[in-house]
Amino acid sequence: MDVKVSSIAEQPDRLPAVFEMADTWPEFVTNDPVGTAHYGRIPGELPEYVLFAEDERGEIVAHAFSVPFALDIDGRRTLPARGWDQILLWAFADLRRGTRPDTVSAISVTIAPHAQGHGLSAVMLSAMRARAHARGFREVVAPVRPSAKHREPHTPIAEYAHRVRPDGLPEDPWLRVHARAGARIDSIAPASMTVGASLAEWRRWTGLPFDTAEDVEVPGALVPVRCEPERGYAVYVEPNVWMRHAL
Repeated sequence: MDVKVSSIAEQPDRLPAVFEMADTWPEFVTNDPVGTAHYGRIPGELPEYVLFAEDERGEIVAHAFSVPFALDIDGRRTLPARGWDQILLWAFADLRRGTRPDTVSAISVTIAPHAQGHGLSAVMLSAMRARAHARGFREVVAPVRPSAKHREPHTPIAEYAHRVRPDGLPEDPWLRVHARAGARIDSIAPASMTVGASLAEWRRWTGLPFDTAEDVEVPGALVPVRCEPERGYAVYVEPNVWMRHAL
């Protein structure tokens, strides 16, 4: 699929279409409180870090969000166990304080449902890397959500992440895209995203009863969701895989 990749900084009028593009994210993922508070700020405050791809007709078929942050400073140095959530908090804290960033982190790569299977995830990842390099950054990191892990919610993430095919590339398709682009696995982010909500909210998001104290397998979830009916809530703590792209 031939596409043209641009940033919101270059074409701010395309932002509504970016947010209107259909996606396949499970609803509970979009209700992470850190993401709810900060994800929508990226286009307005860091528009050069929001990329989108248009097909021959001008339809937006993919977008990629990233953020710059400072990693090589006191109190950080290593990629955080709280992964995706922590990077958003660091990035906007750095922006507020005027801290100079030294690293770019991927936040999301989203492909429209009808455009999946055409290699656009690799195109958007490559564009993200190229833009970061052009701004003088030496590294892109990514708290990767393995795309097939939801099929094995009880498999430990460290075991899953390090599975490889006979050619030495990761077994998971999305991890493999990163590896082919030159990334290496750095570590596991065991609590990359946390979604805690009432049982009524979980029932609405999933259509499941959530009425028993147990670990509930939820479609699209990388690990089971812990249900605590006596306390009236359920909690999902998603692990991700930190991958580092040297530029």
